[in-house]
Amino acid sequence: MGDADAPRDRMEPLERLLNLVGLLLEARGPLTFEQIRETLDAYQGDNLESAKRMFERDKDVLRDYGVPLRMDDTDAWGTEQGYVIRKDEYYLPEISFTPEEITALFVAAQSGHEETAVEQGVRKLVFGVEGGVLAGPPGGPLVAGSDAPSAAVLAAADAAQLRRRVRFGYRTAQGTVGERDVDAWGVVFRGGHWYLVGLDRGRDEVRAFRLSRVTSAIDDAGPGSEPPDGFRATDHVEAGPWDPRGGDRAMIAFEPEVAWLVRDGFPDAREVRALGDGRVVVSVPYADEGILAAAVLQYGPDAEVLEPPAVRDEVRRRLREVVDA
Repeated sequence: MGDADAPRDRMEPLERLLNLVGLLLEARGPLTFEQIRETLDAYQGDNLESAKRMFERDKDVLRDYGVPLRMDDTDAWGTEQGYVIRKDEYYLPEISFTPEEITALFVAAQSGHEETAVEQGVRKLVFGVEGGVLAGPPGGPLVAGSDAPSAAVLAAADAAQLRRRVRFGYRTAQGTVGERDVDAWGVVFRGGHWYLVGLDRGRDEVRAFRLSRVTSAIDDAGPGSEPPDGFRATDHVEAGPWDPRGGDRAMIAFEPEVAWLVRDGFPDAREVRALGDGRVVVSVPYADEGILAAAVLQYGPDAEVLEPPAVRDEVRRRLREVVDA
């Protein structure tokens, strides 16, 4: 008898509880213990009293966790009662937020660099809003940290939520500064950076602007436009540090012995020319100066960033940190 019950006793408690909840949620009506026992392996076996005690413990655990498990009549005459979990009591209603509430949630999450329980909850709420202007991968942090000022993120989010047209100064990765005129449609967090996504009126195309490169206040310029059907802001932000859609490219000189490794290891890398000292200049797409700098440093003296200045300066900064450590 003990051997017959052993496999079921060893079932993970969480798995047993989830199976019980799933069964009672999907049942057409209340189920008696006998019906539950016939369906779920965990409560089967030769020892009926042991199965009943396990079921009683599981009921108490579910109720302690707030699961609305209760008893109800199994038929219209009330001849017998069974257990039921009603979906309208178990599932939470859909939550929606006003622009002001989204902003308040974002501000509440600005609690520091380490992720707190509050920040985790806020990120789930904000990133979980269908069609919300703040979008990003569920694993990324919500706070802007040192990458972008909170004021810029909030101004961009407010403009995207209200579908406003904005103007701001912007510095490209090559160091060129100019003004941008954008219909704001969304704000995305990806790869440690915040981006404003919208219709660039100067280019007449959807573009993503990294908020840490904004050089002025984000000024309201009047009503903007609505994004097209099916628009998702995350589709217009680089998927990774080497994504060629970002438009930014770095020129890096490599020793010929390692140049072939670079062409294979960096998607869309292109050999541009050879230098007089034998080194090969390779054009590499990137979306993040820090990640590219870290990759270049792995080649040691066999690699030198020629341009843009932002990547070259980041490499130098990291080298100084190593020397000073």
